[in-house]
Amino acid sequence: MEQVFSYIIGLGAAVMMPIIFTVLGLCIRIKPGDALKSGLKVGVGFVGLSIVTALLTSALGPALDTVVNIYDLQLHVFDMGWPAAAAVAYNTAVGAFIIPVCLAVNILMLFTKTTRTVNIDLWNYWHFAFIGAVIYFASDSLAWGFFGAIVCYIITLIIADMTAKKVQMFYKDMDGITIPQPFCAGFAPFAWGINKCLDKIPGVNKIDIDAEGMKRKFGLLGEPLFLGVIVGMLIGCLTCSSWKELVDKIPYILGLGIKMGAVMELIPRVTVLFIEGLKPISDATRALIARKFKGADGLNIGMSPALVIGAPTTLVVSLLLIPVTLFLAVILPGNQFLPLASLAGMFYVFPLVLPYTKGNVFKTFIVGLVVIILALYMVTNIAPWFTLAAKDVYAATQDGAVAIPEGFSGGSLDFAGSPLSWIIFQFTQNLKWIGSGILVVATMGLMWWNRVLIIRNQKAMIKAGSDRLQDME
Repeated sequence: MEQVFSYIIGLGAAVMMPIIFTVLGLCIRIKPGDALKSGLKVGVGFVGLSIVTALLTSALGPALDTVVNIYDLQLHVFDMGWPAAAAVAYNTAVGAFIIPVCLAVNILMLFTKTTRTVNIDLWNYWHFAFIGAVIYFASDSLAWGFFGAIVCYIITLIIADMTAKKVQMFYKDMDGITIPQPFCAGFAPFAWGINKCLDKIPGVNKIDIDAEGMKRKFGLLGEPLFLGVIVGMLIGCLTCSSWKELVDKIPYILGLGIKMGAVMELIPRVTVLFIEGLKPISDATRALIARKFKGADGLNIGMSPALVIGAPTTLVVSLLLIPVTLFLAVILPGNQFLPLASLAGMFYVFPLVLPYTKGNVFKTFIVGLVVIILALYMVTNIAPWFTLAAKDVYAATQDGAVAIPEGFSGGSLDFAGSPLSWIIFQFTQNLKWIGSGILVVATMGLMWWNRVLIIRNQKAMIKAGSDRLQDME
């Protein structure tokens, strides 16, 4: 089983997504040529996103390493980045079986009407394997590991259901699509709560800055492209320890600025390919459901948040938070995690935040600031157990990507900094049976509540359809 699913994961999203979407398109009676075209566009989108992310990492990584060395910012938790975290997750006993286990849970929830999300985002299943692996090594129990992973999966599907309409209303051409990725899902409650609080503060509730408004008001200064160039150049300046070095490195500084600007400009263009590939599948799926299940509350396809990270507000706020995060990591008392490799994943904090802040740059920045501060402490807290898992995987595979330097613990902002995973870990490890009982009751309660909402929506849609039919008669 481990070899089979390692092979599937090893093919990568760029290879498997065209296959999945072509087969899915044929199953819902799209013409073979159109189905293949949709699948290929999604695959090309993943390739393009990988290239842009690699550009960001290759440009930003060495610059940040230089800054760390110049200002002696070494902390004790080494940032391994999401590729290493994914390698750790999938190369454990939990990761070997996470795909069939989670798919079985998804099917069971669909039959019991406790979800309406079909999660085909197989590559992000490593998030569920991650929390399961950390719990497994902390408790030395495979059963506890799968318990944590399954609880995380169920809660993520329910959050995907709860946020589906807001996601589809806020982002264009996202009908029938939802985002069941637990790193994003963990921040949705914070977005809702912080947004409510900000709306109750006089004066603050009047601040309404969106990315398009910034462009109109500030012109070039409000463009993500220009902001990327400026932030890139500022980081480049920080790599200089003297005025002479600053003058000598002007070509490097300008080049870093252009590369950061290119990332800000290319990400939205790449995400267009995802939408173009998904739209025929989404339209055909909704049409099929409407024909086969009269009045049913339609199913949603669970997809990667990569589809929507090109939103202008996401780009602007992520860019602004990169230097802020580095500053906070150094000054926050008790924090031992300095995010470097993980900063390329900053965009993925906001896909489920924007629908609640309605793209307001100010509110989104405040939400991002709060969750990043929490994330730094959560990564620091969970680092010892993540290190156990990483060292075990390294010993078994000799994978250099998961090697941790001597004297350091390992960590990653990507999901180790997610409130959802941290809460599940704390409840299972610190409160043991009591905490696990609370998780079971809370999860069952959410499933029941979600089922009530699904059935209520179905009845409302059946009634609305009946009323329309009577009006026509």
